[in-house]
Formats: sequence, structure tokens, C-alpha cells
Amino acid sequence: MSDLDLALSIALGVGLAAATGFRVFLPMLVVSAAAYTGYLPVGENFAWLGTPSAMMMLGVAAVVEILAYYIPGVDNLLDTLATPAAVVAGTLVSAAVITDLPPMLKWTTAIIAGGGVAGLTQGVTALLRAKSTVLTAGVGNPSSLRRSLAAPFSSRFSRLRRRSSRSSWSSCSCGWRCG
Repeated sequence: MSDLDLALSIALGVGLAAATGFRVFLPMLVVSAAAYTGYLPVGENFAWLGTPSAMMMLGVAAVVEILAYYIPGVDNLLDTLATPAAVVAGTLVSAAVITDLPPMLKWTTAIIAGGGVAGLTQGVTALLRAKSTVLTAGVGNPSSLRRSLAAPFSSRFSRLRRRSSRSSWSSCSCGWRCG
């Protein structure tokens, strides 16, 4: 294996590991499908990734994971469970695509680079989701929350605004509404 191929396989492993920080099972499904079709060579210990049963299992897991993020409350629980799972998945995906390295160097690279990047990405993603949940009270879009809460009162407020615009106040040159 040339130096360029080695660098590309390490970069691919780290990139896939970072992707597991966003969704744990989707990058593994992509690796499984690419290994099954022969587009991605995986290490001999990871030949199981290229089997139809692994592809089916990872496909179901990816769909369940994506759908679970749309259920309030479940997405926060999933973030808690996905953080350690992302580190493990990032390490496995990195080790699967880094081939032709001595085992000690391969696993060291996979654990430090792959697992580290996956854990960092998942941690930042979980932090941003938690911040969004706190700021929007779990609704997701604060403007839609404001509109839904203000809907019963909107007609009353619009009448008040129309009346106040007909007032006899005039603007002076200072910018304040003077009488």
C-alpha cells in the first residue's frame, strides 16, 4: 500500500467516524453497502459488514434512529445513549476501512482518531440540541410557539393597534411622539 493510499484510508476512517457523531448507524450502513457491492475494501476482521444480514440490520437501525429524533423526549434519551455508541461506532468504522497497517497502529489510530472525533462530534451535536430544546421549551421553533400562544389574542391586539394609529399624537423633530 502506498503512502497516499494509507493517508486516504485514514482520512476516510476519520471522516466516517465524524459522521457517526451525527447519526450512529447511517455511516455504518453506508460502509456496509459499499463493502457489499465491492466498492470499499474492509479489513478481514470486518468482512461481516459486507453481508446482507448486516446491511439489513444496519438499515433498520438507521431508519429507527432517524425517526426517533422526531419524537420529543425520545431524541434527548437517544442523545444520551448515542454518545457512547458513537465512540464505539466511530472506532469500528475507522478500524474497518484502515487496512494494511499493523494491528497495534491500526487500533491506536482507530481509537484515538476515530473514536475521539466521533465522541467530539456527538458531544457538540448533543450540546447544541440540548441548548435548542432549552431555548424553545421543546417546541423547536420559538416563532411558531409564539404564534400558537398568541392566536386567541391576535384579533384583540390588532384592533388596539389600529386605534392607536389614529391617535392625535404627532412626531416632532426629536423623534419622540410629542403632543
